[in-house]
Amino acid sequence: MIVIDAIVAAVLVLAVYAGLSVRTVQQFQRGVVFRFGRVVDQIRGPGLTRIIPVADRLYKVNVQIVTMPIPAQEGITRDNVTVRVDAVVYFKVVDPVKAIVNVQDYKFAMSQVAQTSLRSIIGKSELDDLLANREPINQGLELMLDSPALGWGIQIDRVEIKDVALPESMKRSMARQAEADRERRARIITADGEYQASTRLSEAAAIMSATPAALQLRLLQTVVEVAAEKNSTLVLPFPVELLRFLESATEKNGQAAASKPQQVEQVEAVIEQLELPSLDEVLAADPLQPPVADQLPSADGNPVRPPDGNPVQPPADAR
Repeated sequence: MIVIDAIVAAVLVLAVYAGLSVRTVQQFQRGVVFRFGRVVDQIRGPGLTRIIPVADRLYKVNVQIVTMPIPAQEGITRDNVTVRVDAVVYFKVVDPVKAIVNVQDYKFAMSQVAQTSLRSIIGKSELDDLLANREPINQGLELMLDSPALGWGIQIDRVEIKDVALPESMKRSMARQAEADRERRARIITADGEYQASTRLSEAAAIMSATPAALQLRLLQTVVEVAAEKNSTLVLPFPVELLRFLESATEKNGQAAASKPQQVEQVEAVIEQLELPSLDEVLAADPLQPPVADQLPSADGNPVRPPDGNPVQPPADAR
């Protein structure tokens, strides 16, 4: 009976010792053992590991890649624009001993270094680079974080800028700039199209001027194309040659009409110089004498000659 009790006591002691000396390390962890306050050189890998109770203490370090967001930092860029930039850092522990011994809390330390580095990189960069050319900025930020991280046993996997927040006034200015640039390109394209079209039209006009029948054929082709649309109204272009003919005819009529007022003025002047005889004188006149109309002077002032060639003298009263 005493032997059985001794065996049971020994088993219990061994069980307690095993419970105090055996530890489990996960696959994504590494164990750092401190023996009486000093680090044991050997790093414990995943699985079961044994330590000396009371003398050893085991610290487990996660070696997975840590995703740490950097809070948005406000700064002024090199071209004097106020922006708010946030980023994200991916890192992992490659030396568990340094991560435990050299820094108290490596995650908090990495967060503070990332914030200060981000503010520094904002002041060294321009707004256009932050918006469209982020790859060099990400690389520069990664180099700034590598220097302290190596001493802490941390490897920076990558650093990326997530978002750049701009003031509303700057957004409106950039929108106006983009709109003006789009409008400029649209005008250039339209002008280029008009230039090419005018060049082709001038060449076509030169060919049609050499063969006038081509213009008539083109007119008939236009009529056929319009008629194919089943329209109730057909609009025909007016021939340019007919317009030129009407223009020349109008110029000739205008010259003739300009010369008529001069002749009318001469006739009116002659009529004003004449004094018509009274009715009694007309009745008493000789029927064989030429009528008064034949006695009128011509436009040049000379008396009108009858068919016999003798000048007709105006009546005495007309003189």
